[in-house]
Amino acid sequence: MPHPVPDVPSTGSAVSTGSVGSTGSVGETPSRLTDAWRFCVGTGRFDLALRRDYQESLALVQREIGFRHIRGHGLLSDGVGVHRPYEHGGKRHVRHVFTYVDQVIDAYLGLGIAPFVELGFMPSGLASGDQTVFWWRGNITPPRDWHEWAALVRATVTHLVDRYGLDQVRTWPIEVWNEPNLKEFWLDADEIAYQRLYEVTANTIKDVDASLQVGGPAISPGSDEWLVRFADFVAERSLPIDFVSRHAYTSGPARHVPFGVRQTLAPPSRLLEQFALPRRQLRGGPLADLPVHITEFNSSYRPDNPIHDTAFHAAYLAPVLAAGGDLADSFSYWTFSDMFEEVGVPPSLFHGGFGLLTHRQIKKPTYHLYAFMARMGEEILARGPDHLVTRDDTGRVTALAWAPVDVTGGAPADAHTLRLSIPVGSPSGSPSGRAFLLRSSVSEEKGNAWRAWCEMGRPASPRPRQLDALREAAEPVRAHRSLPIEDGRVRLDITLDRHEVTLLEITPVADETPPWEDGQDERRLLGLDALASDGAAAS
Repeated sequence: MPHPVPDVPSTGSAVSTGSVGSTGSVGETPSRLTDAWRFCVGTGRFDLALRRDYQESLALVQREIGFRHIRGHGLLSDGVGVHRPYEHGGKRHVRHVFTYVDQVIDAYLGLGIAPFVELGFMPSGLASGDQTVFWWRGNITPPRDWHEWAALVRATVTHLVDRYGLDQVRTWPIEVWNEPNLKEFWLDADEIAYQRLYEVTANTIKDVDASLQVGGPAISPGSDEWLVRFADFVAERSLPIDFVSRHAYTSGPARHVPFGVRQTLAPPSRLLEQFALPRRQLRGGPLADLPVHITEFNSSYRPDNPIHDTAFHAAYLAPVLAAGGDLADSFSYWTFSDMFEEVGVPPSLFHGGFGLLTHRQIKKPTYHLYAFMARMGEEILARGPDHLVTRDDTGRVTALAWAPVDVTGGAPADAHTLRLSIPVGSPSGSPSGRAFLLRSSVSEEKGNAWRAWCEMGRPASPRPRQLDALREAAEPVRAHRSLPIEDGRVRLDITLDRHEVTLLEITPVADETPPWEDGQDERRLLGLDALASDGAAAS
């Protein structure tokens, strides 16, 4: 049975909204907007980060959004080359090689982002079987030698500490494996074998230094009692654990078409239910006070579902970003880029990939949802089912608003109206004055590169001019105007188009217009007012 989403209280009078418009007022008692929404972001497999286009894409994301951590699979897989067994003197030895690890993490840190370390998958030279997942064949079997696995973990963590310093590495969460409750990711979804993996791994990490963070079990939706049993196991064995983790998706079974899938979606509130579930399950137990990290979330769990590319998707996820920080310490969007090869090399520019960006750095509408969030303040003035209003320490007020979506295929809201009354302080301290409004919007018609690509005929490999056109089409539509401040408030009506997400930035104006420029109009710009003045003087 689904669990109900807890009420999210408004900090003051809520803003009333409706499809035909209504009125309301933003309160002035602030709470804080956490950075849970950008604490972490997902990525394709670890060694993809060696690519220049990957690093350029991540640099763009970091400039405009600024995630804190990045998490992906494959750190210990063969493509990274850490575990290197060899024969010498008639005996088997293992060399641990960190050439690629260093290059990737150095690049991450240079871009202002740190690893959220996921330990997996199994190196083939240590694996107990040959079962793999993904096009790039990540091995999903337990180690055939637990002592050798512990040595691999110890060598990896010790190297990170030696190279980057304990003070830094102790801020990097270390997660043991990925979705062991699924047979696709852990042989037979063997719960007992995973518990042993966690015990050996967690104890080994703490042997390196007790201040390092370790956690799990990184389960997928659908096997929620795994977390309860995992918590009982950890408590019974007095094992170290610093956080718990799980994943959240809302799509139904995949209906396959060539090079893609179609899936039904649950309402976005289902994601919030999943974010809240770990704390509900662990309440009253020994792990109740641990941080909860949702280390993957998205609508669909498939990297070839076109919903990811659409304006619908941005509007679908907007209420999740606005409220998710009340329910979990982080929730990591899966993934920042379409450079992602779990089901093979992407067949075309837009192919339903998870990314906020396509693999040629075209921004999707959901990218702009994150970029809008990055421009918001930390003080929450109000929020509701279709809006979030904040203020920063300069007095700038931001309002994120989104049109509701209907996952049942019903008629979309083409004219969803909000009437906002927002407290805005005048620089002079007067209750009157003016404010500058900058509005940025994406929708079916605005800032929607996927739609432009469809109108181009869906070119699989767009030519340079087509790429330029798509980059331009991907930018939000901007509008601006001056607003009066009356009684310390700005009042405005906002109408949202179909699947629109909009950011309103309202800044009090300190007017520096010189007196000879007051009343600027076209006649004055053309010098006609001076001619009229001269004529009047001559007569």
